[in-house]
Amino acid sequence: FSPSVDAVRAQEQQEQFLESTEGTGINITCSHPKNVGIEYIHFYRHQPGRAPEFLALTARGSKDMPAIAGQLRVSADRRWSALWLGRPRRGDAAVYYCALGA
Repeated sequence: FSPSVDAVRAQEQQEQFLESTEGTGINITCSHPKNVGIEYIHFYRHQPGRAPEFLALTARGSKDMPAIAGQLRVSADRRWSALWLGRPRRGDAAVYYCALGA
């Protein structure tokens, strides 16, 4: 299981590569220190041979994501977000993106 993550815009910074064994939780973080006026943080993933898939959005706090056995967390000041995959499977291997938007 080898998810990788890339930044969508220069404003966001993400790890370039993360790796985990199947069933071992993984935290995909995104920092966005210049988020003045940004309302929501969006997470997507792109798996080989498939269209990009929207995962979730939230403004702050945390949001459980049962479909992918995970949780999306956003700091109170919205300067970072994290997508936690609690029980990743081989099918979760993808490029993960965060994006900021209204």
